[in-house]
Amino acid sequence: MKASNLAYVYGMAAVFLWSTVATAFKIALSYYSPLQLVFVAVLTSIVALGGILAWQRKLSLLQQQFLRRPTFYLVTGLINPFLYYVVLFKAYALLPAQQALSLNYTWAVLLPLLAAPLLKQHLRKSDIAAALIAYSGVFIIATGGDISGFSFDSPLGIGLALTSTLLWCLYWIVNTKDQGDPVVSLLLSFLIGLPFIAVTLMLTDVIPSFSVKAIFAGMYVGLFEMGITFVLWLMALKTATRTANISTMVFLSPVMSIGFIAWILQETITMATYLGLAFILSGMVLQQLLPRYIDRNNKLGPKLAK
Repeated sequence: MKASNLAYVYGMAAVFLWSTVATAFKIALSYYSPLQLVFVAVLTSIVALGGILAWQRKLSLLQQQFLRRPTFYLVTGLINPFLYYVVLFKAYALLPAQQALSLNYTWAVLLPLLAAPLLKQHLRKSDIAAALIAYSGVFIIATGGDISGFSFDSPLGIGLALTSTLLWCLYWIVNTKDQGDPVVSLLLSFLIGLPFIAVTLMLTDVIPSFSVKAIFAGMYVGLFEMGITFVLWLMALKTATRTANISTMVFLSPVMSIGFIAWILQETITMATYLGLAFILSGMVLQQLLPRYIDRNNKLGPKLAK
């Protein structure tokens, strides 16, 4: 198979699996508390990532990368998986899946806004415009479409969903300083985050249920939200002849997710969700495509003038 075609196979597999996890979160949370689910999912992901690295004969890199920057991996482990997934799963426990999903996708719009001051990157006008459009969608979803009433069904759930986007962005900004193997780095973060999760679980919660259905649901989240899907996406980006063609496939994920939520969870998708998600996706598309359009015109301008 050609490399370009293989990249699309990897990319579509990753997008499809990510599209199922919002539904999987709600199912798993019917058996577990958010903290219990984090524990089961992270443990599963550690086993899966460890197996992948063993197959790739890269396990020796774990010690090498950790010893080079132990403090770095302590920070990333605290952010992700510990804080990020506890906050995210709590948001899903409090909100309908359609709302939590839509709000969580605003991380893509928030990332350049945070990167500007933290990484000293240039903030483009398209980033600001995208943020205004996307967060208009957040407001529509948060108020259930009742904009004039300005009332929120679950302020805590909405706050947690938006906080999860902040944590996810901070994790990726911190990771821009990482020069190691990305799968090794992810496994190190999970290995370091697991003790914090386990201690917090023992102090504030109870041991998770070991029923077959509960374990299967938790393992699904660990495999296809945290572990295998991340590797598939990396393989898609690595194999692609044009990264931009693969990265735009991410826009399919929230749309497909809504379909799974309606089909499997039987949630009635509200008009506010459709409208709000349309605003959020429009902001994401604007952020991605407008700078390319401007750059292309800037390059064509002098040629056309000749």
